[in-house]
Amino acid sequence: MRFRRWHRPEPYGDTSRKRAAFLRKQRLEREALPLFADEIAAGQHGVDEEMARRAVWWDEAERARRRMRAASWRKARTRLFALPDALRSTVREIWRDCPYPADPGYFADLLHQIDVGRVDPHRPPWKFHPELKARMTPDPSSFDAAFRQIGQRKVGGGPKTTEADELLFCGNLGSGILFLRSRVRLIERHESFYTSSGHRLRDSKVGSGGHFVEIEITGDCSDAELATIERIAQAADTRPVAVRRAARPGRMTSGRTA
Repeated sequence: MRFRRWHRPEPYGDTSRKRAAFLRKQRLEREALPLFADEIAAGQHGVDEEMARRAVWWDEAERARRRMRAASWRKARTRLFALPDALRSTVREIWRDCPYPADPGYFADLLHQIDVGRVDPHRPPWKFHPELKARMTPDPSSFDAAFRQIGQRKVGGGPKTTEADELLFCGNLGSGILFLRSRVRLIERHESFYTSSGHRLRDSKVGSGGHFVEIEITGDCSDAELATIERIAQAADTRPVAVRRAARPGRMTSGRTA
């Protein structure tokens, strides 16, 4: 634990500045009531006596502060050792790294913040924790509910009649992040992509009867998730939809056409 070891305190320092401050204080007391200045002066003691009195008081005050500090540490440690073993180990670890002073008050406050749920001991606020939790839709009702469009580009490299949109989507069905690349393909070589059709999968629809939509999946996609993507993608389009995993080195790909 990050407990500070206390050494014998330094004795009270008798300095000229402290003496001057004490004399000034006495002078101001007399000047505040000038008609009773003599009576006030008679009740005031000398600066040497004051410095001696402070030296004795300093030692007594230091001992009292150390007793209070030790009692606070004991109380905080009692709360610490009342925690379950795993949580106690975690609290000891974050206390070593936290920016708080090695003070029993700060330690007790940390325990209190953990107890009331304001501080997560596994994700302390003084450390940066990137957000890793992705939005998951394990049983999506539609393609739009499961995947969000994150990119778009023209593919084909020719005139408008030979070009189509390639859309990129991302989503998580529960096993991890998936990237979907959607392209419109020609069934017949002599067909064109040009159309003003209104039946569309996230505005990627071109063509009519002579086209199909190919969706390539990148990421760890189970067979069940592949079937789900096929189902919701086909429900969003009137044309045939072919869903397959992206090719990986040394791995066979599987695809299905709706």
